[in-house]
Amino acid sequence: MTDADFDSLFPLGEKNDAFASYFIGQSYLAPLADLGMFVANVTFEPGCRNNWHIHAAESGGGQILLSVAGSGWFQAEGEEPVSLEPGSVVQIPAGQKHWHGAKADSWFSHVAISVPGEGTDNVWLEPVEDEYYTTLPTAKEIHA
Repeated sequence: MTDADFDSLFPLGEKNDAFASYFIGQSYLAPLADLGMFVANVTFEPGCRNNWHIHAAESGGGQILLSVAGSGWFQAEGEEPVSLEPGSVVQIPAGQKHWHGAKADSWFSHVAISVPGEGTDNVWLEPVEDEYYTTLPTAKEIHA
């Protein structure tokens, strides 16, 4: 599949170059709204995922992910990875270490909603290593 074939409810957006150092692979960012909170469609090419990270906040904060297309992964530290399909919703409280991205063989898009809070900041951490990521099932394996 190419970006021209990927069917998502929201636009692909531009290459996410500003945050490229925090991703393995190519991601795209399409801002959707910024009225008191940032809302964007984030698209990941197959195999793309972000680094482990934390949405830090003095109060409030966190992130909500609404899966809209393709097949992806979410994993919180100390928990098993969760397969994401269109319609999956993930609530990430402030302070929870996690990562998310596409499965190795599938494009993936989610709408990311930044929950308002005081003193919010993204703390970017180590990458999700290939040696671990390649052990996760592919979309084809899960849907077989």
